[in-house]
Amino acid sequence: METEFRLTVNGAERRVSCEPDAPLLDVLRHDLGLAGPRFGCGTGLCGACYVLIGDRARSSCDLPVSAVDGPVITVEGLPAGDRLHPVQQAFIDEQAAQCGYCTSGMVMAAVGLLRDRSAPTEQEVREALDGNLCRCGAHGRIVRAVLKAAGGTPAGEGPVPAPSPGSPGPAAARPAVPSGVSPLPADLAANPVLARWLDFSRDGEVAIRTGKVEYGQGIWTALAQVAAEELQVTLARVRVAPVSTSTSPDEGVTSGSRSVQDSGSALRQACAQARDLLLTAAATKLGVSHAALAVADGQIRTADGPTGLSYWTLAQPGMLDRPADVPVPSRPRGEWSVAGRSALRLDLPDKVTGRPRFLHDLILPGMAHGRIVRPPARAADLTGLADTDLGGEAVLVRDGSFLGVVAPTDRAALRAAGRIARAARWQTTPSLPDPRDLRRFMLAAPSEDQTVVDRAEGDAAGTAARTLTAEFSRPFLAHASMAPSCAIARWDGDSVTVWSHSQGIFPLRGAIAAGLGRAAGQVTVHYVEGAGVYGQNGADDVAMDAVLLARAVPGRAVRVLWTRDDEMCWAPLGPAMLARLSAGLDAGGRIVTWRQDVWSNGFIGRPGSGGEPRLLALTHLAGGSPMPPAPDGPPAGWMGATRNAVPGYDIPGLQVTRHRLLDMPIRTSSLRSLGAHLNVFAIESFMDELAAAAGADPVQFRLAHLTDPRARRVLTEATAMAGWDTRGRRDGIGYGAGAARYSGNAGYCAAVAEVEADTDIRVRRLWLAVDVGRVINPDGVINQVEGGAVQSASWTLCEQVRFDRDQITSAGWDSYPILRFTQTPEVMVRIMDAPGEPETGAGEVAQGPVAGAIANAVADAVGVRVRDLPLTRERVAQAIQES
Repeated sequence: METEFRLTVNGAERRVSCEPDAPLLDVLRHDLGLAGPRFGCGTGLCGACYVLIGDRARSSCDLPVSAVDGPVITVEGLPAGDRLHPVQQAFIDEQAAQCGYCTSGMVMAAVGLLRDRSAPTEQEVREALDGNLCRCGAHGRIVRAVLKAAGGTPAGEGPVPAPSPGSPGPAAARPAVPSGVSPLPADLAANPVLARWLDFSRDGEVAIRTGKVEYGQGIWTALAQVAAEELQVTLARVRVAPVSTSTSPDEGVTSGSRSVQDSGSALRQACAQARDLLLTAAATKLGVSHAALAVADGQIRTADGPTGLSYWTLAQPGMLDRPADVPVPSRPRGEWSVAGRSALRLDLPDKVTGRPRFLHDLILPGMAHGRIVRPPARAADLTGLADTDLGGEAVLVRDGSFLGVVAPTDRAALRAAGRIARAARWQTTPSLPDPRDLRRFMLAAPSEDQTVVDRAEGDAAGTAARTLTAEFSRPFLAHASMAPSCAIARWDGDSVTVWSHSQGIFPLRGAIAAGLGRAAGQVTVHYVEGAGVYGQNGADDVAMDAVLLARAVPGRAVRVLWTRDDEMCWAPLGPAMLARLSAGLDAGGRIVTWRQDVWSNGFIGRPGSGGEPRLLALTHLAGGSPMPPAPDGPPAGWMGATRNAVPGYDIPGLQVTRHRLLDMPIRTSSLRSLGAHLNVFAIESFMDELAAAAGADPVQFRLAHLTDPRARRVLTEATAMAGWDTRGRRDGIGYGAGAARYSGNAGYCAAVAEVEADTDIRVRRLWLAVDVGRVINPDGVINQVEGGAVQSASWTLCEQVRFDRDQITSAGWDSYPILRFTQTPEVMVRIMDAPGEPETGAGEVAQGPVAGAIANAVADAVGVRVRDLPLTRERVAQAIQES
């Protein structure tokens, strides 16, 4: 029964009518229209919903409105007029976020700390933030921001002016463009109309369009820098237009750390051609040569001064409605004034002040709310549904084993979903492998076996004097995004519009259309930001849920929000993997043979892969079929489970084989770095074992097998940063190194870890050197590498999906722990300058090297090697006991 409550929120008295047990968070968001406090878990374990009550930060998701005992302050109530609170300003100054979904909760925790303790130590800051989770790995920046706001320390790294010069990297020879192949960047060639990429329709502003989406990697800021540089305007003039299948270039999926490489090169050339067209128009109008003109912030000038012309006076309607022509020269790096310099992220001010920014904040006119009722097991059929009163205007949606409800409010939808769940009757069948013996499952399951590389130089095998063999494994890993997935859909006649935070809105459009038996043109997908995602989480699936529920109330938008349990138990997972390695050393201690076999389910399970829609709800509909095993792409060292399975070292005899499992009891798909995390962990661990067998220093052993100068440079730099050659020996402290070129063809990364192994395993410090070619936003690169390093440390030390024979059981943050603030290492990153090399991504380069470095440091600290992830205290203790 509803009761009226009086609350003081951000200094104003508010009245609400709701049930006494309604969570304060729900009241703040849905009754009072505030967007700053955000839903993350519903159990008070992540901190995304923190508010201040009586100067103390408290979770609002598990606090009944009837229990509120003081004035409430949300992140929106912190600024004083136009001036941000010092904590908010410090978060912007330090760029202390990636996706930013959890940022408002961290700001509130920090403000609460500083009200209690004005000059906290770093350890006190970490302890105060330990109730907040950050999945993106921005912990170090967040701690620096809080200390800065307290006045206890200046900005940490601050703006990063340029990459470390080091020694100039070698310029790789560029292949000539084959005859008949477009020399345009691939994404521009596929979307050649210039107006699809940019326009000058608003006076004084440049709107750019991209098919790549922002979810914390800072890509929209970097692309804005690319455009500003090429057009010679200030960054403030550039606006990134919303990404939509109706207006944006189709650039597929935002993945693989390729956004700057692919979209950046296309946008650069599109802007260069637009600039050329506008300067040609100006030259004609002025009666001067093209070469006599210059541009200053969009204004056209000659040697005599301003001409009175600008991009906006010259850009006539339809001027850019033409295909890109033969490429024109882009601005040389030596002339860059916007690109190549650190820029503040364009999206962060909204995120530190709680302005509506995320899909979870979007409210459409007349919007209803939907919830899904999941089966109790992976293999389950709905056999019955008892009559139940859903209450109010709730609408039941049932199709086969797909169950859902639509109601006027989210509270009503949740209540109705609970009643449906209690009324449902299911027939379940145990279908998951024995969690105690994943190795047996992977080796026994039917598989598609393909050779990735088989190379033998001379009689390499005949020169092996000693052969070593080892196996390495990792468990299933969860995306564990900070926000449960969300989507909105609305049917208008035979067409449906979807608002989604999918990484690939164009493939999602095709998959929805295929699942509905409709043409792609009948589906429109608009992108709206969600929380950080590291591959394929539940974003695509919840979009299909919303489409099916909205079909029951045509003409009305329906918002569907997954629960934390849904996100952890039903989103695709990163596959469990097993790698078996053997290598032969000659009499001089050099590697002469190497064999690596990798067992894994496929990583390429996104919508449309293998010609299948691959959307969860479709498998539960009447007549639906189980989802087929995920494909894994061609057998190559840059794809799927064998990404980075081909070592980057000089080895004459090399064999790598992929065993793609054809039994997929647990659904798998893309997770950050694909197979590189396990493969580099295995290779770099094994390199240390081989070095020990050869009686060599691990780093010198690597350098002896490396001729790639860029690989040598990052390894040498990272070990120098860590003081490798002068490191001391202390009980329980270990050091380890790891290095790889991501995918074998992208950015380079080397890492050194310092580990303390006492009552637990703790990574104290990480040093990383990276070479990602030309850099657009140096601080953005460092932020991404820091985040990747912390997330890799979390995977390596503690993460593991748990399940029984029926279902996933690690359904929340208590059963799927990730590293918290008191557990994360100090991370130091250095960018190596490589001006002659093309841009490559930075978001995934650290996953493998950090895992290898930590494993080697643990072995160095305790004297035994653990080859199965995660490297928990229990596993290390068992290895010591067995040794």
